[in-house]
Amino acid sequence: MSELTTMQTIARLVPAGSRVLDLGCGDGALLSYLQRERGCTGYGVERDDANVLACVRRGVNVLQLNLEDGLAIFDDNSFDVVLQIDTLPHLRNAEVMLRETARIGRSGMVAFPNFAHWPNRLSVLRGRMPVTRRLPYQWYDTPNIRVGTYKDFEVLATKNRLRILDSFGLHNGQIVRCLPNLLAGTAVFHFENT
Repeated sequence: MSELTTMQTIARLVPAGSRVLDLGCGDGALLSYLQRERGCTGYGVERDDANVLACVRRGVNVLQLNLEDGLAIFDDNSFDVVLQIDTLPHLRNAEVMLRETARIGRSGMVAFPNFAHWPNRLSVLRGRMPVTRRLPYQWYDTPNIRVGTYKDFEVLATKNRLRILDSFGLHNGQIVRCLPNLLAGTAVFHFENT
């Protein structure tokens, strides 16, 4: 799926004019898109020097922080929406960061590669870790600390008393609502505290 298609799909979930925090914002492309197309304001959080510079060049407000150090600098409900797009697989403290997302945002959104997508299952049945467009690395050189599935996130959200407002899969630019755990390469969840 193209980066633009993902941005457009996520952007539709973000209310126009929202104050947004994008955790692990990369080069700031999504936040720049939200500012331009949805009239949003806010900040990106990124640790990589090159990505921070790219954010600045795009006109995106960015804070250079390591998410592993936490988000204590932000008050409760500081933002309308907190985004974690392809961030959770890279964090050692994913559950803590999910709770922090729910604390500092009125709602949160996560998207991540769905390890239960059928081609991944087939690879594992063949005795190999999957290598796909969404999981493009070999098992020995992946930046992902963990992999998860659509169903795994539902369980984690329930455990942490998060109410799922909307959830679906994305695959080849299409929203997948029927059997997303099996048929979608990306899992997307919009949630809030209960």
